[in-house]
Amino acid sequence: MFTVITLRPDTDCRFSTNFYHGTWHILGDWRGARLLGRLLWGLAYQRRPGTLVLIDRPHIDPNPFDGRPGDPIVLVPSDLTALSGGAARALRRQLPLRTAPEGTVRWQTHGLDPVVAQRIPWDERPPGLPRPLPVIPTGAPRPRIDRVGGLLMFAASAPDLRDYAPGVHELGCHAHRGMDYTELEYPDGEVQVFNDYRHRVSAARAARRELRAEGVTTHGQDFDELVWDRGTDVRRRALRPIAAARA
Repeated sequence: MFTVITLRPDTDCRFSTNFYHGTWHILGDWRGARLLGRLLWGLAYQRRPGTLVLIDRPHIDPNPFDGRPGDPIVLVPSDLTALSGGAARALRRQLPLRTAPEGTVRWQTHGLDPVVAQRIPWDERPPGLPRPLPVIPTGAPRPRIDRVGGLLMFAASAPDLRDYAPGVHELGCHAHRGMDYTELEYPDGEVQVFNDYRHRVSAARAARRELRAEGVTTHGQDFDELVWDRGTDVRRRALRPIAAARA
């Protein structure tokens, strides 16, 4: 029996997922990173066994690279909740959830803001201060990110959820060329955000439609690579009128 916490339907945040270069990615934008960081932080303080957070439609997009459908995301406090493959498949079969919620949760994250405020930005760190190594937990169950039963699951103990939450929450503050990322269970997972995430998702969708309308019959990875390239072209085309107006 699980207590499944979901986002309100009108929550204006969207995410996607993909598996690339041996790494699972949770994808989104700056706003999504703020929400995800607070979800991780608040989850670290839950006390009811069987609790998990589910992010599903309408908050899951196709991924912004090749337009393949993103997986629903589950965040699991591993010292309270065990999500087996069978349980994950059973939950996946019920998605999207259509039953009325049993109540509303007031998500408390008061302690997160002071921790984030104390973090030293990379460009302000004293010379010679080493970059922190990825979190390698001892004693508690090791964090895990993997696709389980059709869901992308990130499971971690309460201390590790608190360790990861500030870095996720501040994504975008020190972006390079509109992109930022942080490890989520190094080296198996990342959260990666883009300032134009929604535009990229729209372009990937348009690229798939264009290629199919042109009669392209390639399938699998070869087709995905074509979508990736066409999506870049779609974004460039969308920028040309703006550039012409400025000229």
